Amino acid sequence: MSGHSKWAGIKHKKAITDSKKGKAFSKISKEISVAARIGGNNIDMNPRLRLAVEKAKGVNMPSDNVKRAIMKGTGELPGVSYEEIIYEGYGPGGTAMMLEVMTDNKTRTIAELRHIMGKHNGNIAETGSVAWVFDKKGYILVDKKECGEDRLMTLALDAGAEDVRNEPDEENYEVITIPEDLGKVKEFLEKENIKFNLSEVTMLPKNYVKLDSKDAQKMLKLMDALEEHDDIQNVYANFDIPDEVTG
Repeated sequence: MSGHSKWAGIKHKKAITDSKKGKAFSKISKEISVAARIGGNNIDMNPRLRLAVEKAKGVNMPSDNVKRAIMKGTGELPGVSYEEIIYEGYGPGGTAMMLEVMTDNKTRTIAELRHIMGKHNGNIAETGSVAWVFDKKGYILVDKKECGEDRLMTLALDAGAEDVRNEPDEENYEVITIPEDLGKVKEFLEKENIKFNLSEVTMLPKNYVKLDSKDAQKMLKLMDALEEHDDIQNVYANFDIPDEVTG
């Protein structure tokens, strides 16, 4: 199973669980506010905001929460101004990592992230150390039970996708797009009644680091610790872990 699709599946299930305790709501609210501040409150004219609102719907975030987050972003309601930062680092086994952060206190956040990384056999690296390992892409996971490979390939490419990947994931096809085309490809597949497990703009690794069971356990604990931090929006890493580690 490919490293990215495996973690994407784990993360998707975790987001649903997190929504029950409100943590997902807080992080998505930040994303909505920043997207609205940068691109305005018109979902049709602001692709980033549209994706954030869709993510909110995916975890059953109340519409009132979404409206408030948008109004805070546009200044119609008072709110905190967040700075967007990307930190780079290394995890167990030499895994390359990218951390997307939204914070109102950069000094506090970097100190806390250094502590978390050090505690779990990782470290924060200099800017540019690992960014070259990743490409920003639109990413859709389609369950193989939903559609045959040939049909999905034809539909996705006609809609503007860059690629459809079959191997080595045993459960899902991966549909890859440029970030700007994710929305239209997703809408096209929906019109064809093809359901998908996940759609997002993400950072796809160009290569993967295969971890043994020991390092894989450390890696998952580090990912969990980072994603529990309130200022972390997304964590990307190029690990490939054994199936037995995730069950």
